[in-house]
Amino acid sequence: MNLRPVLALAIAGLLSACAADPTVETEPRERAPHAAARPAEQPASAPRPSGPHASEGRPAPARLSVPVLGIRGLRVVPYRGWTDDARGTAIQNGGVAASPHGPRGGVGPGGIGNYQVTGHRLSSTRAFEFLPRLQAGERAVVETARWRYVYEIRQTRRTSFRSPRSLAEQRAAVPGHPGRKPTRAMITLSTCATVEDHAAGNFWSDEFHNPEHRIDKVGVLVRTTRSR
Repeated sequence: MNLRPVLALAIAGLLSACAADPTVETEPRERAPHAAARPAEQPASAPRPSGPHASEGRPAPARLSVPVLGIRGLRVVPYRGWTDDARGTAIQNGGVAASPHGPRGGVGPGGIGNYQVTGHRLSSTRAFEFLPRLQAGERAVVETARWRYVYEIRQTRRTSFRSPRSLAEQRAAVPGHPGRKPTRAMITLSTCATVEDHAAGNFWSDEFHNPEHRIDKVGVLVRTTRSR
């Protein structure tokens, strides 16, 4: 008996049944990705900080304004190092402010952590001549090419450059609290306390002619907008 016609009819019937049954897929279909797998869109009103953490790269150059002190558009130069080291002092000698980043430095503008800015008080252009007058509740504005960050001053600290503990507190991600994990963007504006040191009979200075003490104004980020 020739079985070929019988087999051919059976196969044809099976294929017809599969095509008619919507639960049977004869070919794999491309499935649409689940909605949860799509990357969430970032709202335009919630920008990412232009200043990354020290470990993430070089922070953005910026301009600093403190209207109540008459400081407007002071250039802030980022550098890898720590407050008032050789490079930072040289930048300040050029008449601008310096912002250290790296293992012993801080973050960039708007970054979560401690954005540190230092400037001379009695030499060069005296960029921070009146910084000790800055009071709690007053504002400092940092502007990059894209973003404008407004910080509100909350406290005044005093740092001794002859005390490792005091230096660690100044440079901590949460100012005054070494080892604490930061949860918000902060700023430390720092200048020398030469006048106060000399008045107290303290004429110590380091190899860069920086006096022992620093006056630090510490603030928190309260507003972020796009630069004009």
